[in-house]
Amino acid sequence: MTAKLEPGKKAPAFDLPSDGDGRIKLSALKGQKIVLYFYPKDDTSGCTQEAIDFNGLRKQFEKANTVIIGVSPDSVKSHDKFKAKHELAFDLVSDESKTMLEAYGVWVEKSMYGRKYMGVERTTVLIDETGKIAQVWNKVKVPGHAKEVLAAAKDL
Repeated sequence: MTAKLEPGKKAPAFDLPSDGDGRIKLSALKGQKIVLYFYPKDDTSGCTQEAIDFNGLRKQFEKANTVIIGVSPDSVKSHDKFKAKHELAFDLVSDESKTMLEAYGVWVEKSMYGRKYMGVERTTVLIDETGKIAQVWNKVKVPGHAKEVLAAAKDL
């Protein structure tokens, strides 16, 4: 079991492939605030709405010196299709190995209709300019969430 993420602690490092044949590395983002939002699967209803909501507020996040990064276990190819279909203008990171998902404590046992399985718990982590965790939202409910994260980023 991974340690629980807590404000004030250093965010776990990562270096993973992203859409468009890119790579995203936490250390390369120092000096900016980062919204890491972890979601279960590309192109499902809740995940699509969450991506659209963050994308719609992208300019305001930029004004608050904040980068948005979506993270799921989907492949880079899946992210490329999802991003193009919904005209998303921020990076989507692929963690097929689940290394980052486990480091951030979001790869958890879930249950649906009595069946247990492993999956991503919808979670958002706000990281400050120094690489420390500023705030964590667990078990996120999508409606209004992106606006709540934007308000926190502005206050940071």
